[in-house]
Amino acid sequence: MDTFEAIYARRSVKHYDPDFVMPDADLNKLLEAAIQAPTSFNIQHWRFVVVRDAELRKQIRALGNDQAQMTDASVLVVMTADVQAWRKDPQRYWRDAPADVAKLLVDWMGPFHEGREWLQRDEAMRSIGMASQTLMLAAKAMGYDSCPMIGFDLEKVAELIKLPADHVIGNMIAIGKGTKPAWPKPGQLLLDEVVVQNKFA
Repeated sequence: MDTFEAIYARRSVKHYDPDFVMPDADLNKLLEAAIQAPTSFNIQHWRFVVVRDAELRKQIRALGNDQAQMTDASVLVVMTADVQAWRKDPQRYWRDAPADVAKLLVDWMGPFHEGREWLQRDEAMRSIGMASQTLMLAAKAMGYDSCPMIGFDLEKVAELIKLPADHVIGNMIAIGKGTKPAWPKPGQLLLDEVVVQNKFA
């Protein structure tokens, strides 16, 4: 599927075939695509919690406003990120780069993040966002539907998946074979309302 086709065709589908099982090869292909998303300093903060256990998904659904896609989609991915990834053996993020480039970026990584907890979290969440969109567009290109979700009890879901203390939880993404199309787009803003030329007035 053409990239622009995938962008315009991707919708938040709520109804899925609960009997469809995504092949492992397809799931791996999706995740391999997702990790092509950019991250600040190439830190690759994201940690994809792939939830396939039926009982765990029922518990998550109970904490997620009873959204059927949490249990019915073939795969549920909880998008999380390691906020402290910038300090965990950062040389590995640049192991294949020229030595001078690797040294420059690795040496800069610490001073850029140190003492700026708000920035550490912001960068982790930005990484989750870019990986989420990459994952959903890849799914659409492969003939799957998806649905990003934030309507769940963050703290309790974090407990269920045993989220480490130095990680954050972002959104979830349900992926599978949709059984009903999404409703029509409820109202897209015009470019004139969202594009600012050079600076705000």
